[in-house]
Amino acid sequence: MSLPIVAIVGRPNVGKSTFVNRIAQADEAIVHEMRGVTRDRSYHEADWNGVHFTLVDTGGIEMGTDDGFQEPIRTQAFIATKEADLVVFIVDGKAGINTDDEEVARILRRGDKPVMLVVNKLDTPGRTDEMWDFCQLGLGDPWPVSALHGIGTGDMLDALVDHIRAIPVEDLDEDEADAVKVAIIGRPNAGKSSLANKMIAADRSIVSEVAGTTRDAIDTTIEHAGVRYTIIDTAGLRRKSQIDQDVEYYGFVRAMRAIDRAQVALLVIDSGIGLTDQDQRVAGFALERGCAMVLILNKWDLVEGPEAKKEIRERVADRLIFVGFAPVVAISALTGKNVTRIWDAANKAHANYSQSIPTSRLNAWLEGIRDFGHTVSSGKKILRMKYVVQTGTCPPQFTFFANHPDMVDDTYRRYLENRLRGSFDLTGTPVRLKFKRKD
Repeated sequence: MSLPIVAIVGRPNVGKSTFVNRIAQADEAIVHEMRGVTRDRSYHEADWNGVHFTLVDTGGIEMGTDDGFQEPIRTQAFIATKEADLVVFIVDGKAGINTDDEEVARILRRGDKPVMLVVNKLDTPGRTDEMWDFCQLGLGDPWPVSALHGIGTGDMLDALVDHIRAIPVEDLDEDEADAVKVAIIGRPNAGKSSLANKMIAADRSIVSEVAGTTRDAIDTTIEHAGVRYTIIDTAGLRRKSQIDQDVEYYGFVRAMRAIDRAQVALLVIDSGIGLTDQDQRVAGFALERGCAMVLILNKWDLVEGPEAKKEIRERVADRLIFVGFAPVVAISALTGKNVTRIWDAANKAHANYSQSIPTSRLNAWLEGIRDFGHTVSSGKKILRMKYVVQTGTCPPQFTFFANHPDMVDDTYRRYLENRLRGSFDLTGTPVRLKFKRKD
């Protein structure tokens, strides 16, 4: 069964992300004094006394502002309350009630989800007089806590898990652990969120032309053609030297963690701009972490003429030769053209990423390598490959046993990998080659 969902809502700077990090016991939600740091809703696993659940951190809700981001932030926050099993409404115990608190409370009272009212920033134990004013919000007795210092969180969590235990089992979805994890990566403003929304057929992530809109990694589990996928939309990756705000740096860290969790990475390249050094670096990050990969040439409809398209493909093949195993799919995320082709490419990449090749087939292949006559020698020493076995998957790892493994250089390593790929279908996946001594 999937985990119960607890949505955390409230206006900006009441401590929602600090609360999430305290309960999840991890620094996953971005905490910053700047308003509006959390924009999309992000998901974090937590447990209390053996009860596991998912926390959903949402953007701060402001009802009367003309900020261009506020309308989608409000929408994302209220979507979170609709998909949640329990809503935790956080207010600021030091600042008191304001009109935004009253309006959010009014909306939550009209809903059909249980709500816990949490009064945050009550840092002095025993001083709870100021919290009783919040009873007028009509959401039951408030829970006084200090998310920063952990004061009062234990009692509040006891009540929270009581709500969770009361959730009927049949209301929970099937286990999502077997879903293929697909991370959508790339530099800022390449169209990652638009692609994520097309793939899941919903406005799951906030889409904006402002680079850096997505700061947290956003997970959505869906089913397509009978296969379950977890789509991870990530913050755009910039060069570290160009990350001049703390918030964007932490978004960079989130994206790195998303790549660590992913099995397949969809590297989105802006065809209108062409391949850049940043695209190469992003591809390098995914390769280092052993992800299967598909290259997505987005905004393909903006490229005019076959010659220009041919030039872009040649540039990608030349500058991304180190991930030459990755298939290339040209799409328009905005119009949806060719987006369906991504599923087949991702499925094939994942299948090859997790495949096991029988040892008998590998050694029959190695026999052909020996017969081909390519040798490496140093003085009187000649490198001789004895046998090979697959010693890992995700990605595939092959261990070669040889008389002098120290003689294997980068050129011969590339030669073996190319011959492997020529004989076995390893499209979309990196491979790892190891060499051990066998007398």
